[in-house]
This record gives sequence, structure tokens and C-alpha cells, in this order.
Amino acid sequence: MPSLKEVRIRIDSIKSSEQITSAMKLVSASKLRRTQNAVQALAPYAAKLREILNNLSISLENTETAAYSAIRPVEKVLLIVVTSNRGLCGPFNSNIIRAAKSYIETTYSVVNRQGNLDVFAIGRKGADFFRKNKYNLVREEHAIFDRLKFENTTPLAEELMADYASARYDRIEIIYNHFKNASQQVITIDQYLPVVTGQAVKDPWQATDYIFEPEKKILVRELVPKVLKTHLYRIILDSYAAEHGARMTAMAQATDNAQELLKQLKLSYNKARQAAITKELLEIVSGAEALKG
Repeated sequence: MPSLKEVRIRIDSIKSSEQITSAMKLVSASKLRRTQNAVQALAPYAAKLREILNNLSISLENTETAAYSAIRPVEKVLLIVVTSNRGLCGPFNSNIIRAAKSYIETTYSVVNRQGNLDVFAIGRKGADFFRKNKYNLVREEHAIFDRLKFENTTPLAEELMADYASARYDRIEIIYNHFKNASQQVITIDQYLPVVTGQAVKDPWQATDYIFEPEKKILVRELVPKVLKTHLYRIILDSYAAEHGARMTAMAQATDNAQELLKQLKLSYNKARQAAITKELLEIVSGAEALKG
């Protein structure tokens, strides 16, 4: 049985850990609220942009944005994997890395063996894994989470659009954790390029009667890049919210575990202390009896 001093040291250590995990839970809860509000505010805007694009009767092939919707044989692929920069967020990173690895091995096994699959890691945890395991990691981005704003993700979206338009890649896909709630993240694979639009509404009674100013071609030319930029920002923001939800849940569980362990240690400490007192009393009584004899 450990000594009273050892138990006291363990109790102090666990109390310190409990304070840290509790503080991290509160910080993540605060960041989650802000990020979740941003995701909810962005969702209607992104959905309306996509709705307008889907309802435009003009084909993308007739505009300057045809390069973003051109479908080519898939010979060169860029897979964007969104993880976090830091750990202590439960299985958030391991799940997405495992899913990305499985997706590469099943969907793009041939392309990967040919050396035509590139990985772009947004987040330090994903970058470390793919670099260590010798994947073709062509780029990594860490600082984007420091100030996550639309203006900071726009240059990245423009680079991806240029890479696809120049036929550097035939398909660009993003795999990330979609935020469902604080305790649930859904692994999602999104085809970023080529642009996939829904079917235009065929029922004239259901179609939206837009008055276009300027003309449709000009509108589509401006709309498609805006949709792509907004879409990338929404995905990264969504993953960021999922990260803080996962971290808040993990830290809450760690805090609960620390409190439970403290109860057990305090009980052990009290038992050991009581045993020590009883032993001392027995020694005193025994000594007194010996003196009487």
C-alpha cells in the first residue's frame, strides 16, 4: 500500500490536472459558441448562393467559369485533409486521418500507386501523419486557424481554382469533420472541383423568377468563384467548430474522470490515515500494558 505522503502527492497532482482540463473545457465551450454562431450565420448565405447558381438556366460552358466545371478523366488528384493544430480533442484527428487513409486506399489506390495523388493538409496533426508515412504531401497550412476569416481563406480558394483551371489536377476533394453537435462529428468527403451544381428546377411553378442585372453570363462569371470561396470557408469553419466541440467533450470527460479518481484517492488516504492512527493507538496501549506488568 502506498504511503500517506505518496497518496497526498497523487491527490495534489490530479487536482492540478483537473483545474487544467476544466479551464480547457471552458475555453473550448466559449470558442465553440462563437464558431457555431458564425457557421449558422453563414449557412443561409451559402445556401442561397448555391440556389441561385442551380436556378440559372444558362450553362456554365458558355461562360469564363467553364474551366471550373470541366469534367476530365481523373488522372491527377488533390485530397485536402482538414485536421487541427493541437491534440486533446478525443478521436477528432485520428478519425479523420483513418478515414482519409482508407479513402485513398479504396477510391484512389491506382492513382496513388502511380504517384498522382497529392495531399494538402490543413492542420498540423494531419501534416505530421502524412509526412511521417511518406504520402505525397505537397502543402500544409497551420496559421489559417489563428485568425479564421473569409478574407484569409480566399487566397487559398483562388490557388485551388487556378490549379484546377490549369489542369494541374483533374479533381480536388476535401475530407473533414462536419459539426453535428458538441459530442458528434460526421466525417464528410466533399468534391470541391469540378463544380457540381444541382439540377435546375424544371417545374415553372417551382422555379424562382429572377430579374437578372447584369446579364446571366456576367452574373455566373462572378457567382461561381464566390460560391467556391464561400464553400471552402464554410468547410474550414465547420471543421473548426467540430474541433472545439470534440475538445470540450474530451475535457469534460477528463474532468469527470479526475473527480472520480480524486474520490477514490481521498477514500484510500482516509483509510490509510485511520489505519496509521489505529496502529499508533495499539502501540500506546501495548506499551502501557507492558509498563503495568
